[in-house]
Amino acid sequence: VQLQAFGGGLVQAGGSLRLSCAASGRTFSGYRMGWFRQAPGKEREFVAAIWWSSGITYYKNSVKGRFTISRDNAKSTVSLQMNSLKSEDTALYYCAADLGGSYCDYDEGTGYGYWGQGTQVTVSS
Repeated sequence: VQLQAFGGGLVQAGGSLRLSCAASGRTFSGYRMGWFRQAPGKEREFVAAIWWSSGITYYKNSVKGRFTISRDNAKSTVSLQMNSLKSEDTALYYCAADLGGSYCDYDEGTGYGYWGQGTQVTVSS
């Protein structure tokens, strides 16, 4: 599975961006999808996850109420709508996928077997 993330950019604090992730040549049916981010000098961290079949979602506490992960069956894409962006949201954002996916390791990078190339989000204060 090859993943492609896009939609990043430069935005002012308080603004919004929408990231999307698509897979080449297949759908995400049966997969667990996740978004992670890595800021300069920091470790990669979990942002949000969604199970394609059930639609169940989980979020990092600091993004709850501001970010929304969703799936589009028709387009076979997973999106991350980011509102009320803060400077601390600045990072390289990655989408990830794993077939099946338990409810135990959704927030761990090791729980995902496929990764996209990352898209940069920069929030200016």
